[in-house]
Amino acid sequence: MTERKPPGVPFESWVDKQIREATERGAFDDLPGAGKPLPSLDRPYDELWWIREKMAREGLSHLPASLRLRKEVEDAMEAASRAPSEREVRRIVEEVNDKIRTGIRTPMDGPPLNLVPYDVEDVLARWRAERG
Repeated sequence: MTERKPPGVPFESWVDKQIREATERGAFDDLPGAGKPLPSLDRPYDELWWIREKMAREGLSHLPASLRLRKEVEDAMEAASRAPSEREVRRIVEEVNDKIRTGIRTPMDGPPLNLVPYDVEDVLARWRAERG
């Protein structure tokens, strides 16, 4: 922990002294990202950049529940189309259907859900057709 700035010492020189001493101790050696360009240097300025990065790092979402479920269903159906077996397709679709049914039964914030459970056999037929 740094010490308090002594009274009567100009602020800038006190800060410069703290930085110089830390540099001499090697406190800034081997920092993550050293020598690498800033990742957001070419993007327009966003004053909420740190919030967006923290949410992305922690897998958080700021979407209302109904939109979150729609996105989850979309991702699940994409995963089902890439599934290696019929059993896996069936498992994914049944899981997402359970979530859709729960979403229909319980009120959710955000826009209307506008989803109905998927017909597992239709999804499997499309999966088979894609496999040829």
